[in-house]
Amino acid sequence: MLKIRFFRKGLKKKPFYSLIVINSKNQRNGIFIDRIGFFDPFSKLKKINLKKYIYWKRVGAKPTSSALKIINEFIKYNK
Repeated sequence: MLKIRFFRKGLKKKPFYSLIVINSKNQRNGIFIDRIGFFDPFSKLKKINLKKYIYWKRVGAKPTSSALKIINEFIKYNK
């Protein structure tokens, strides 16, 4: 099963997250299939490739609850 979830990067106490498509059996920072965006919680910067997101949703990838919040917020403010 495919999941759309966060991949943690950055320094200690200064996280930076990539939004990735990954097999649900892999670890959080394991080998991923595709990178579809990123999120910086300190600067509130978000960038998501909606074409890739829609493609992976059609293929059957399911976003986690935290990823879905960020994606919905991105879509709401970037219409």
